[in-house]
Amino acid sequence: MHERSSVGELAERLRRELDRYSPGGKLPSSRALVERFRVSPVTVSRALGQLAAEGLVVTRPGAGAFRARPRASAAPAGDTSWQEVALSADGTADLVPRSVDASGVLVSLSAPSPGVIEFNGGYLHPSLQPERAMSAALARAGRRPGAWGRPPMEGLPELREWFARSIGGPGGGVGAAEVLISSGGQSALTTALRALAPPGAPVLVESPTYPGMLAIARAAGLRPVPVPVDADGVRPALLADAFRATAARVFVCQPLFQNPTGAVLAPERRGEVLRIAREAGAFVVEDDFVRRLVHEDAGELPRPLAADDPDGVVVHVSSLTKATSPSFRVSALAARGPVLERLRAIQVVDSFFVPRPMQEAALELVGSPAWPRHLRAISAELKTRRDTMTAALRLELPELALPHVPSGGYHLWLRLPDGTGGTSQAFGSGQEPALMSAALRAGVAITPGRPYFSAESSAGHIRLSFAAVAGAGEIVEGVRRLRTACDEVL
Repeated sequence: MHERSSVGELAERLRRELDRYSPGGKLPSSRALVERFRVSPVTVSRALGQLAAEGLVVTRPGAGAFRARPRASAAPAGDTSWQEVALSADGTADLVPRSVDASGVLVSLSAPSPGVIEFNGGYLHPSLQPERAMSAALARAGRRPGAWGRPPMEGLPELREWFARSIGGPGGGVGAAEVLISSGGQSALTTALRALAPPGAPVLVESPTYPGMLAIARAAGLRPVPVPVDADGVRPALLADAFRATAARVFVCQPLFQNPTGAVLAPERRGEVLRIAREAGAFVVEDDFVRRLVHEDAGELPRPLAADDPDGVVVHVSSLTKATSPSFRVSALAARGPVLERLRAIQVVDSFFVPRPMQEAALELVGSPAWPRHLRAISAELKTRRDTMTAALRLELPELALPHVPSGGYHLWLRLPDGTGGTSQAFGSGQEPALMSAALRAGVAITPGRPYFSAESSAGHIRLSFAAVAGAGEIVEGVRRLRTACDEVL
């Protein structure tokens, strides 16, 4: 049983038993609860902490846990309807509405109900996370001199140097002075888009693309303009057309294992993309989000675009989060020229700096022998999981088209079947919600394709993650459940 589920189950059992105790009454000791429920002391501590957070239990160090006394009735809720007017009053002046739709992001962040197989996750399963190495790194970081002091605004010099080497390679294509430490890739992308484009401006995006980036753009009042992607990445001719038609000054892309298609920008297109952007007087925001989730059979990876960019066209985003844990939010922004100062200023205004203990822990982690071992282990495991999911889909769901099997990342992008006869689509993007609902009823959570498109899509898609599940057996069972859902809807 996973620790998360056992904590929830114990909390629920204790919650049901609270009526046995009078307000202020003492609950059994932690040792007694460990023996009675046959769980670990950590599970008991976390379950009691959960009940304390709900206001049902009060814990007193050295004394134990007690049933909380009844709270005074809450004041009646006020009338907040006035906010609808306040939040929209200036909307007439906005060229692009700045309402925030986080649904495309929440699909990958929300934990499914117990028993539901998580094919919609965006992070490594706890069994794949380097929890022991991260804990040791954090402990060592806390003992470093000055670990709790204020760090440099740009980030610790040693961590900036490490990111510079990982981005620019041994040739030194990127210097530490061109790197800013940020709090996760999402934060870095937000800083980049705010720095590079004013509200109302167009921003070119791959189609399909990461919904979180589309949400960032729209929240900033930007207008995403799609540029189609094929098996070799973004199509340069259409990128050039889009720059001419829109006069955009920003193009956001994921050249390596693109989300969601898994495409890698072809070697002959890399220089073309930079040339086209340079001629348009535009920046390329390179979201290099899963370079550390390469599969064992991938071969040599292409360098980041930023490594071959002497003119400062590329603003590069690199993160440790995907290869570690959702809570290990350390990333880097790399840029060259005057834009670096604007990025720095916006980041300082927004968040001051990344907490120093987290930066120190990142340095301890990436400098430890456990780091390369971890990367090798997940490289092998992700390949195994990818192959397992691919084989299960071809056996159970051959009608779902899988045009590309990636050699990196953590998901597959599938096209739903069209209608027969060529007159209509039996399963277009409009019916993705029906499949999502049927899948949940069957006990598997999937991600719909519609949020990945900034405009209309020509077909229905789903994205399936193989990184957030417990292992190969759960992948096979999840695909079997998805077969049940497709039978219901199709």
